[in-house]
Amino acid sequence: MVRKLKYHEQKLLRRLDLVSWEAAGPSLREVRLLRRFGLSRREELVRYKALARGIRGLARRLRDLGPGSEAFRARCASRLLGRLRALGLLRPGEASLAACERLSASAFCRRRLPCVLLRLRMAQDLRHAAAFVRQGHVRVGPEVVTDPALLVPRALEDFVTWVDASRLRHKVLDYNQERDDFDL
Repeated sequence: MVRKLKYHEQKLLRRLDLVSWEAAGPSLREVRLLRRFGLSRREELVRYKALARGIRGLARRLRDLGPGSEAFRARCASRLLGRLRALGLLRPGEASLAACERLSASAFCRRRLPCVLLRLRMAQDLRHAAAFVRQGHVRVGPEVVTDPALLVPRALEDFVTWVDASRLRHKVLDYNQERDDFDL
């Protein structure tokens, strides 16, 4: 037998929907991921988790195809692995459907522009990298990017640079004593 709730307990539980557990808020693991990768909104992580779940499901379905469809399975698996490798979601040594089944939302978070800036040592930490992107100091190829949620494919990773008019670029060039007098 459960005791009757007091007035203030009832008032607190009015906002809590016990049927829909997602309304309660993010779990501890989600909070760690949000903090680790500098995500500003939980919806971004939910979207990455849904994408990873879809890819895992696709890999599982390809694995479970019957023995009569070996050629189709090989063709689709090579396409899937090629696209995931091009996006940078799979590590270079991994090339199997088993690697696709281990894919998580963290792989998508690692391909975000601030994480790539951190890996290229263009920023000290993730918070500064996200600030540099939001302030317009970074470009990917010829385009200036102001959205930190941009996923950088492996092919564009070499083209992440500072904007020509960026003060940060000038400071880095001054520090390395590589600044040209013509730029002044």
